[in-house]
Amino acid sequence: MKPNTVLSALSLGAWLMLAASAALAQPQPVELRYSSGAPPKGNPWVTQIERFVKAVDEESKGEIKIQPFLASQLGSEQDTVQQVARGRIDMGGYSGGSAALVVPEVALLLMPFYFRNAAEADCVIDNHMTKIVTDAFAKKGVQFVGWTSVGSIDMFGKKPFMAPPELKGAKAAIYANKTQALFFTSMGASVNPLGLPEWIPAFQTGMADVVLTTITYGLPSGLTKVAPVVSRLNAYDSPGLTLMNKGVWDKLSKPHQEALQRASARYPSSQYREEIRGFENTLFGMLKQGGGQVIDATQEQRDAWRKAMEPVYPQIVKETGGDPAAFYAAMEAGRKACAK
Repeated sequence: MKPNTVLSALSLGAWLMLAASAALAQPQPVELRYSSGAPPKGNPWVTQIERFVKAVDEESKGEIKIQPFLASQLGSEQDTVQQVARGRIDMGGYSGGSAALVVPEVALLLMPFYFRNAAEADCVIDNHMTKIVTDAFAKKGVQFVGWTSVGSIDMFGKKPFMAPPELKGAKAAIYANKTQALFFTSMGASVNPLGLPEWIPAFQTGMADVVLTTITYGLPSGLTKVAPVVSRLNAYDSPGLTLMNKGVWDKLSKPHQEALQRASARYPSSQYREEIRGFENTLFGMLKQGGGQVIDATQEQRDAWRKAMEPVYPQIVKETGGDPAAFYAAMEAGRKACAK
């Protein structure tokens, strides 16, 4: 081999070694798995998740990559929220009901008719509950990232339920939680805890007359075919929560934590709610076009429901786990502040 050829080969080898060293020196992106029960397409939740993923990528300059697992690919909300707490899944988006499996006090935000209207609920949650929620989740090994939205909870049945006395003697299908059970029984209804797949058969067989749920579930699932009358009472507006395992959060560098915070702050909770409420209005319009009935409650009607529920709230608080007294006190203080 000629000397020049040898030198060229040595130079090429040195260059390749330098290139390989430089590549090895480049930090690998932090990859985070994000669990969601949202259907894979045709809804605003997926759009919101994809937007958040993009924002995190941009704010971290490509150093954090979030991989969404939609349609409960990693398990149901009830299962995966526990796995986030244990560190088996990095993060996810959850309804208030599922988040309450980790921090029971969150269920108090779902008390029917506690908030006078959606604006009051938005004000209290955004301005008065964020810190107490963040601290409560931190104690359970979970980092609260931000508020999103699940949507309005209304009554579905074969007839309207616009006033408390109309529930007397009714058979209610409920989620397996104390709050809904106490609500319906206090109004004189009987309760039947059922899983979602059992709701439609229950209406078909006469085991259920009424259920509290969202139009975003009721219409796509086919529930409105057997319960075509929606009493649009907005019993409560169900908040959503983006949660992350705190151990994973604490291992992130300060710049990475700040990037996640900036990405979350790009889109305020008010925007999430506006998008979900717009989607709900579209679905209610589709229900009407398909022959269903939607009855909008007046403020006076909602106030009557709240008056009937007021004696029940202390019992709900008493039967809630965690530190419900402090949580409820923060809610009450928030309502007073938001009324000014």
